[in-house]
Amino acid sequence: MVGVVNKFFIASMLMWIAPVAILYGFNHNLFPGSGQLSPESTTLWSGILAVISVNIVIVFYIYSAMKEPSDKHVPDPAFLADAKASINQSGTTEGDSSSDRAKEE
Repeated sequence: MVGVVNKFFIASMLMWIAPVAILYGFNHNLFPGSGQLSPESTTLWSGILAVISVNIVIVFYIYSAMKEPSDKHVPDPAFLADAKASINQSGTTEGDSSSDRAKEE
């Protein structure tokens, strides 16, 4: 569980840090060639690259989640029992509501 939280925290931080760093780098001419661009082009390219960087972080996060073995996650038996009871209970109320709807018609 701690590993999942760490991955989520790292991905969340990268989704904030990467675009801000790209925007900062373009606005302060830290990237080679960015000083030769017009202000409109600088804004456009920094925004596009910031969006792409966020999408790359999301793809890596999904990839790491897919690589995680699923056999090590065991659902809580109490949660499963409550979920089954909830499904069974909602199944009986759905039947009642459909019969009530038929009576109204």
